[in-house]
Amino acid sequence: MLVLGLWISSPYPDSGPGGALRIAAALWLLAHGVELVRTDTLSGAPLPVGVTPLLLLALPVWLLYRAARDATDASAEPDAPPPVPAHTAWTGVVLGYLGVGAAAALYCSGGELRPEWGWVTACLPLVAASAAGAGVWSAHGRPREPVLGLLLTLPGPVRRLLFGSDARARVGTAVRAAGAGTAVLFGGGSLLLGVSLVLHGAAARASFLQLTEGWTGRFAVLLLGIALIPNAAVWSASYALGPGFALGTGHLVHPLASDPAPLLPPFPLLAAVPDAGAGTTLNWTAGLVPVAAGVTLACFVARGAAGHVAQEAQEAQEAQQEPRTPWSAGRTVGVLVLAALLCAAILALLAALSGGPLGVAALARFGPLWWQSGGAAALWLTVVGMPVTLTARAWRLRGRRARGTVPAQGTEPGGRRPTETGKGAAKKTAAEAAKGATGEATGEAAKGATKESAKEAAKPVVKEAAKDSPKAAAKDQAKETQAKAAKAAKTPPLREGPPAKPTGNPPTPLTAPDEDERYEVLPAPDPFPSAWHDDVARATRWAALRAASTPLDTPDSSIIDEPAAPSWPPLSEPSSPPADHSRVPEPSPLTDTLHQPTEPPDSEAPH
Repeated sequence: MLVLGLWISSPYPDSGPGGALRIAAALWLLAHGVELVRTDTLSGAPLPVGVTPLLLLALPVWLLYRAARDATDASAEPDAPPPVPAHTAWTGVVLGYLGVGAAAALYCSGGELRPEWGWVTACLPLVAASAAGAGVWSAHGRPREPVLGLLLTLPGPVRRLLFGSDARARVGTAVRAAGAGTAVLFGGGSLLLGVSLVLHGAAARASFLQLTEGWTGRFAVLLLGIALIPNAAVWSASYALGPGFALGTGHLVHPLASDPAPLLPPFPLLAAVPDAGAGTTLNWTAGLVPVAAGVTLACFVARGAAGHVAQEAQEAQEAQQEPRTPWSAGRTVGVLVLAALLCAAILALLAALSGGPLGVAALARFGPLWWQSGGAAALWLTVVGMPVTLTARAWRLRGRRARGTVPAQGTEPGGRRPTETGKGAAKKTAAEAAKGATGEATGEAAKGATKESAKEAAKPVVKEAAKDSPKAAAKDQAKETQAKAAKAAKTPPLREGPPAKPTGNPPTPLTAPDEDERYEVLPAPDPFPSAWHDDVARATRWAALRAASTPLDTPDSSIIDEPAAPSWPPLSEPSSPPADHSRVPEPSPLTDTLHQPTEPPDSEAPH
């Protein structure tokens, strides 16, 4: 429609509507990288045209991507048809697009601009298949399996760099860094182009007015210049990297020297070429562009190496895992090199598409050489980015260590928590054991406070009391209670010894953990501490007193209701002396270490 509009508005058209439609089809093929052949020359010999306008290439790539993505993705409307399978959508989009492309190539093959069929069979399927594949892959959530399948074809050292427990983080960081570096190079090239156009404004304006006098012709030249601005930005980026670009065979333009061709057609973008001669300080300042790209790429890699990516931290928090371990210096350098190679590959591809021939002999080479631009980009980004990456990584890790947020070495995403060793692990283990022992003792004491538990506990104690003195029975009971509590807490029993001196504070484990280890927020102290009336101690003492003062044939009600001292029946063995049950057994070293009660008088019954 654009070509037809320009043809209609032209006061002196050279051909009819058929010629205009053939030119439109040829330009559409040229936007896909297909090289054309121009037949209406003064000499009669066909001349190639291979400079692809990058702005025109962006439109079909975006349309192919969106078509494949929309065909595969499910619609949110309830009455919408089901989504198409991935292989069906990709095949349909690619075959349909190639059918239209083949028809356009056949239609314009008899015009003044004819496509080269070798380029048609190579470039058109490649663009269609890659753009449609990216759309299908994006609609399915960008799975890793297709990418990993392609990475298996790489050499062993590269595979070891890309694969591993945190391969996704490394590849993602390298891709983000490469995208940022490419954007800085492209933006820097655009800035250089704008500055050069301003400095050569008079020559650019003269060339624009010299090409044509009608407003339709000037509008066509303006549209052609806009379509070639991305090409000129890539040429400027290659100029800043060092290799520069060629304006004809044997005429190179780079920061150290400029040698433009003497017979160039007048065009506004070509007027921005630096003046012929050796480079000056102003030309050398173009080297700041790759330096800025290297610093940007290094900052992205250092951020990923220190584990400060917000999305990864959120995923680790949702999965209740430890944060990802910071990369070592060698792994960080490997990710930097990978990002530099990806950026160099993207720039080499853009350089290959932005240049090409515009004729034969002196016009056979226009634009930068892709391998020179790519190699220079990889070298610049690696050399500039390596010291910046290591410095930024060390600085980030220093800040994280100061805040205490660096995870232990050896932690991998998705794995178990790192094993703690040393003093902190001992404190944590002691705190957990003390907490479990306290819970078990509380539960056992609460159960022993009931009537049934008191009756069952009284029988073995009374039997032992009949055979031995009350003091020995109490000691045996204390040892048994201590062993049970130690077994329940899964910790070795405490060492035997005399009971601790009574204090007014709660019992402290042998290896008590620090308050900062046990609590995130320190608990407030109890304003009314009471050691004697502790629940565990009170329940244990009460159960021991009832067990020691209950005879074998006493009913259950006498355990609580009978206030007087019990009258003991004669024992089965007359030789055994009667046991003195009026004394309270000594406190257990495990259950009553806080306060040692005094012996009650003989006239008082246990209550």
